[in-house]
Amino acid sequence: MTAVPHSAHWGVFRAEWREGELQVRPHEADPNPSPVLQNIPAAVRNPVRVARPSVRRGWWEQGPGPTDRRGREEFLEVGWDEVLDRLAAEFRRVHAEHGPTAVYGGSYGWASAGRFHHAQGQIHRFLGLAGGYTQSVNTYSGGAAEVLLPHVLGPFDAVTRSVVTWDQIAAHTDTVLAFGGMALKNSTVAAGGVSRHVERDAMRAAHRRGARFVLVSPLRQDLPDELDARWLAPEPGTDAALMTGLAHTLLAEGLHDREFLATHCAGWPEYERSLRGRDAEWAAGICGIDAEEIRALARRLAAGRTLITVSQSLQRAEHGEQPVWAGLALAAMLGQIGLPGGGFVYGLGSLGHYGRPRNAVPVPTLSRRPNPVRSYIPVARVADMLLHPGERYSYNGEDRTYPDIRLMYWCGGNPFHHHQDLARLRRALGRVDTFVVHESVWTATARHADVVLPATTTLEREDIGAHGTDPLVVAMKQVAEPYGEARDDHAILAALAGRLGFGPRFTEGRTTREWLAHLWERTEKALADKGFPAPTFDEFWAAGEHELPPGADDGGLLAAFRAGTGRLPTESGRIQLASQRIASFGYDDCPGHPQWLPPTEPPTPEQPLWLVSNQPSTRLHSQLDFGATSAAGKVGGREVVRIHPADAAPRGISDGDVVRLVNARGACLAAARVTDEVRTGVVQLPTGAWYTPASADDPTCVHGNPNVLTRDVGTSRLAQACTGQLTTVQVERYAAEPPEVRAHRRPPIVPRA
Repeated sequence: MTAVPHSAHWGVFRAEWREGELQVRPHEADPNPSPVLQNIPAAVRNPVRVARPSVRRGWWEQGPGPTDRRGREEFLEVGWDEVLDRLAAEFRRVHAEHGPTAVYGGSYGWASAGRFHHAQGQIHRFLGLAGGYTQSVNTYSGGAAEVLLPHVLGPFDAVTRSVVTWDQIAAHTDTVLAFGGMALKNSTVAAGGVSRHVERDAMRAAHRRGARFVLVSPLRQDLPDELDARWLAPEPGTDAALMTGLAHTLLAEGLHDREFLATHCAGWPEYERSLRGRDAEWAAGICGIDAEEIRALARRLAAGRTLITVSQSLQRAEHGEQPVWAGLALAAMLGQIGLPGGGFVYGLGSLGHYGRPRNAVPVPTLSRRPNPVRSYIPVARVADMLLHPGERYSYNGEDRTYPDIRLMYWCGGNPFHHHQDLARLRRALGRVDTFVVHESVWTATARHADVVLPATTTLEREDIGAHGTDPLVVAMKQVAEPYGEARDDHAILAALAGRLGFGPRFTEGRTTREWLAHLWERTEKALADKGFPAPTFDEFWAAGEHELPPGADDGGLLAAFRAGTGRLPTESGRIQLASQRIASFGYDDCPGHPQWLPPTEPPTPEQPLWLVSNQPSTRLHSQLDFGATSAAGKVGGREVVRIHPADAAPRGISDGDVVRLVNARGACLAAARVTDEVRTGVVQLPTGAWYTPASADDPTCVHGNPNVLTRDVGTSRLAQACTGQLTTVQVERYAAEPPEVRAHRRPPIVPRA
């Protein structure tokens, strides 16, 4: 087989079969390809694949209804026609008895880099045409910032993705103050694919030019070693206090930009008053960084072109809005917002499509159908919704009510990776009547479903890979035949739509190849209108890829605002250092100006260590956890927890030991790595290990999923976002014989006559 182009969220690649083995190699233009690509070959014929439609025995034999048997009961393999007929009848029942708001459409956007077989687009299109549904808003990754930034700076995408680029940093920045770091494992990943990983080379170029990098994180690996970064390791959750101490020093020493604050900011008098008494000594007592170090850093920030970055990790914690807002306020005091390579940027380094100019033309995209009902929840509040139907909650200035969900339809996501407090999530899932999942492999989510419909992987279908900030559009050609009876999400939903009477409206009479040609038309026309080469779809498909022209690297909305050519869409038209609108909501957990708020669950003698639950370096979220790169990162089949020698020694923990992490919510086992690259008092266990309980009666995860430990509470009443980054635990050496890890095996399945 000739190598064919394809795309994944962590890179564009060529795939080919050699002697019966699938091999992948990165795109030749990628200067720093991701090792995660080597997880892909295991995806095609792995024994953990879902081969046929599978239904939980109790649901099939006894009908829909709440139950505690999900995740505990065997599955029956049934025929496609039988299961789709049953599902169509269940849709009709739920709509007739409870209305469309009783259907929850769960999805996440990481299932495929393809723009047509985009699970989120397909399921929302289907449910919209079916009459409507309760949907989610915002993301687990950036939910607090997604709600806050429109209040205080501007539309989320407009003030994050392309206002400060890697090219600008390489050319202009003198100091990068990176709160939460800019770990290359995170910028490996970009929705729709990434053909060129430019982050490492840009940081190296800035470093060679003399730029200074300062890392603020409990983890040393959150910036590349070759940058010789100054590492400041504050107490987790105290970044806003450190930012406040830096701001006070700028004010006390007259280093703040009074003119910029007067002409481009609102709320400065209120914020200035809030700094009283919160000097470097005050900050040092909270965050553990020496006061003189804080003052020296503040002076450096004011001495040249400075960029303040705030990673997504900081706002994935209790009061997560505050470090984003405090970082913006600190940058505003320096007066450099809107300058090339200076000012403030949220999320740079957290995803691969941040820090790049947008393409000059749009990429092919499947448009959503509007949801005919206005029922929604913040995405991280799904367990609250299921456990507390009819209860009131606050969100972004609104008083809302949780709907009563009877049918959950999940396509393209794994809540047992994204969500917190898995024991609570399992109880919540027991409240619905029917839980349907499209899945290619037997994840924990699939094991807890009533109906599991086998979905193809990206390698088993045709698609177009693209993102608005990556120049390469890829013809994703089929590499392998579908596994077992797997179908793509569009085909599954089209068959179900046909049974519900809206099949032609869902498919619009197009085959998959015709859909791809239709999506390409928008890009082709935009290229032609601007005078660029504009291949037809057939020409693009034959070539395998097409490079789009870049747009201008001009700083976008913030540069225009600085230049005086536009107002910001905030309550004042300026940067909000204080917000009367937010203050009017009356939220004590998110007041009207940025400040440090103490945690409600600090370390205790029973749970003395902070657990940092960050993204893994060996896979995207939990995807392809069984792949070669992911497996190589485990020890004895278990995830690795990093612990400082000063914390390991008194617990009798040595490198490679199996340890037990425990708190009031649950427990998990992991393999210890003793290292001084984490702060004392901190352990770090990445997310993504498939949840694997020790037994039906023991929910201890023997594989190392930290979400059995993390808290399922909102960041605040403003955003109600995910707080999965930080929690507190005890760690102890596991003295008994460790149980076997069975994460990548199928559940009990019985073929049905």
